[in-house]
Amino acid sequence: MDFLEKFFKLKENKTNVRTEVLAGITTFMTMAYILVVNPTILSQAGMDKGALFTATAISAFIATVLMGVYANYPFALAPGMGLNAYFAYTIVIGKGYSFGFALTAVLLEGIVFIILTFTSVREKIINAIPYSLKQAVSSGIGIFIAFLGLIQSGLIKTGKGVPLELGNLTSLSSLATIFGIIVTIFLLIKRVKGAILLGMLFTTIVCIITGVSKAPSGIVAFPSSISPIFMSFEFSKVFSFEMLIALFAFLFVDLFDTVGTLVGVSSKSNMLDKDGNLPKAREALFADAVGTTVGACLGTSTVTTFVESSAGVAEGGRTGLTAIVTAILFLLALIFEPIFSIIPSYATSSALIVVGLFMITSIRNINFEDYTEGLPAFLTIIMMPLSYSIANGIVFGIVSYAVLKLISGKRKEVSAIVYILAILFIIKFIAESFIS
Repeated sequence: MDFLEKFFKLKENKTNVRTEVLAGITTFMTMAYILVVNPTILSQAGMDKGALFTATAISAFIATVLMGVYANYPFALAPGMGLNAYFAYTIVIGKGYSFGFALTAVLLEGIVFIILTFTSVREKIINAIPYSLKQAVSSGIGIFIAFLGLIQSGLIKTGKGVPLELGNLTSLSSLATIFGIIVTIFLLIKRVKGAILLGMLFTTIVCIITGVSKAPSGIVAFPSSISPIFMSFEFSKVFSFEMLIALFAFLFVDLFDTVGTLVGVSSKSNMLDKDGNLPKAREALFADAVGTTVGACLGTSTVTTFVESSAGVAEGGRTGLTAIVTAILFLLALIFEPIFSIIPSYATSSALIVVGLFMITSIRNINFEDYTEGLPAFLTIIMMPLSYSIANGIVFGIVSYAVLKLISGKRKEVSAIVYILAILFIIKFIAESFIS
């Protein structure tokens, strides 16, 4: 206990071992779905599903341990959603390239990010984001993850004649999610420690009893070998234009998904300093970059910081001990696959919706009466769920912020980095319009 206190500075961060352990378990529970979803998506690119399960768990373990030990932040990492879909559906299935080609692009992305981290480029980008946009990112992520929870649970579905509509509210899956929300909120009202985790556990039990989920077929199983996908690189096309395009796409999405997650969750948990900057941004970004590089070697898509880390932060996690607990559970998942695979999406959906409620409260810190601050913040928030991307929300926020400040005569309030980013984003949109 003394070692943990001194190493992770628990008292300094106003937390304790019990709180950190509960937070770590909660974070794992909300993102355990990636152990099933990532192999399912990437296997469609011709990769071995069992090997992918093992690679997903190991890459998450390594990257999250590095985040906990090196940065002392409660953030967890794993192969990212969206990035794995781009890997499988666009590069491999859509373009017809091999999964080895895609893994090579991910490896190069990790190496580039390691270099950028040591040159402080990524850190400067995080620190250059205006205060209002940092608060907007936190609120936008809140709406985004709540939206993910609603879609995942079936409470919201693709509509007929309209983009979205209400799902079947009387289905067992929808009722299970509603039950999870009510139980979690009730526990929070009663100030029960571990309310989010307990809410997920109760919901899982109800799902098994009602037949929505199946009971585990076993307890333990030997993990699959990663040999079918390990180090499966295709270096013959490293200097091709196709590789450059794939690399740029991975770099862009991962950079701003990570920046958005770090800024948003840190803002909500009061980890930013008096200037609104993340004190150990370089260390956190280094863990992310190394995770991507190691993940590519193991045979999986881009490893990134997960927005579900906000669930652990909502439970009180404030240090790297939360991340270490999450990492250990990812490692244990290798042999307990039969048990972890039964956690239904409806259980995690209710947690994501509740955490979204916590995160949106940052919107109170935005000055909407100043339209040069309010509109960019609004666009940042609303474009995340509507475009299904944290990165897109940040892009719209930064471009509109730079333009509004420039035309309103307040250009000196904006750092040069924000103007540079805005120009690059505009060029990117123009280039994409010609390519499409």
